[in-house]
Amino acid sequence: MKLSVRLVAAAAVLAAAVACAPQTSGNSASDKDERTGTLRVWLFQEVNNKPKQQVVDSVVAGFEKAHEGAEVTVEYIPVETRAQRIKAAFNDPSSAPDLIEYGNTDTAGYVKDGGLADVSKEFAAWDEAKDTDPTARQSVTVDGKVYGAPYFVGVRALYYRTDVFADLGLEPPADQAALISTAKRIRAERPELYGIAVGGAYTYGAMPFLWAHGGELATGKGGSYAAAVDSPEARKGIEAYTSLFGDDNCPAAKCAGMGGNDTVTAFASGKAAMAIGGDFSHAAVEAGKVKGKYSVVPLPGVEPGSVAPAFAGGNNIGVLKSTSHRTLAVGLMKRLASKKAQGEMFEAMGFLPTFTDVREQAAADEPFLKPFVETLAAGTEFVPASPAWAQIDSSQVLPTMFQEIVSGKKDVDTAAGDAAKKMNEAFGSAG
Repeated sequence: MKLSVRLVAAAAVLAAAVACAPQTSGNSASDKDERTGTLRVWLFQEVNNKPKQQVVDSVVAGFEKAHEGAEVTVEYIPVETRAQRIKAAFNDPSSAPDLIEYGNTDTAGYVKDGGLADVSKEFAAWDEAKDTDPTARQSVTVDGKVYGAPYFVGVRALYYRTDVFADLGLEPPADQAALISTAKRIRAERPELYGIAVGGAYTYGAMPFLWAHGGELATGKGGSYAAAVDSPEARKGIEAYTSLFGDDNCPAAKCAGMGGNDTVTAFASGKAAMAIGGDFSHAAVEAGKVKGKYSVVPLPGVEPGSVAPAFAGGNNIGVLKSTSHRTLAVGLMKRLASKKAQGEMFEAMGFLPTFTDVREQAAADEPFLKPFVETLAAGTEFVPASPAWAQIDSSQVLPTMFQEIVSGKKDVDTAAGDAAKKMNEAFGSAG
């Protein structure tokens, strides 16, 4: 018989935005594979969660109808502090969910902790998986094994004020040098504005500059990495990004501590002529003072007409290793991350689908998506697939590097070298 979905109120708060659970124990694989009973799911709570809930309810209803005797409970948990809750789940399989939504930068850490099930065979046999974006596929892969299904992807592009550009006779910058000079010209002629809002704590806004110059965060694979932020190519990108901090664009005293949300807020409120924002920033900009007075283009690379590689963010859906309902959990994972469900989630929440064909259709239906889809098509980058990344991110290694440079405490070479040392210590401790 069909059983109703129960939405359970989240009872605890979770950990930092890109953290992963510490090493845990007691998360061994279950030797059971029950085909009836209760399947527990943890998904992230959104700012406006009702549209997401409606899509999930529909998916779950179809799943329960197809699996007599199976019941699904869905609990929405706060994304900001997720690590403590998931750590507890890894430590106590008896109270753990069967299926979780997790940030794609958490994959390697959760795999090291032994929390996620290897679903490589099921993913390979899934007909829809062949259309998964390569970078999204990478985000569920560790050492060649697949630990979930990509749920949605997000990338950043360049928002700019069409009214300001028209007034000053400017064109959207075609390369990185033009981006920097355009920002500084705007600041000179319109000193009440930041030419482009940048942030010393905006890691994912800075990374495209590093990648565009041929730099890397780290080199290696298979869990063994070495920092590369101090390479000549990476230093050129760091120098380009940090050149945007100063009275001639975005004063360091105000901008060194800004993060991504701060830069988007500055743009949306009319304080900046440009900003690096995501497809997920569209609603906030539309709700701001610049509504109807802006457009978006891919963030330019070093060569004219090129696109700077963007960080491919997003979330995944994974089965816990401890589940006693593996077959059911994998089946629900596929339904939640299916083309149909991702298309509906895009319509409900604006999350970009991870399937290239579904994303292309979404872009055809919503013109504002075009520059973000073009950015994805041009090639994206990801963070090292190492559990050390959570430590590197949570300890603010890269923001500290940027802030030391823009404050004048260290030059680019020294700050990059110190950051590389800290990264290598983290890589070494991760094993």
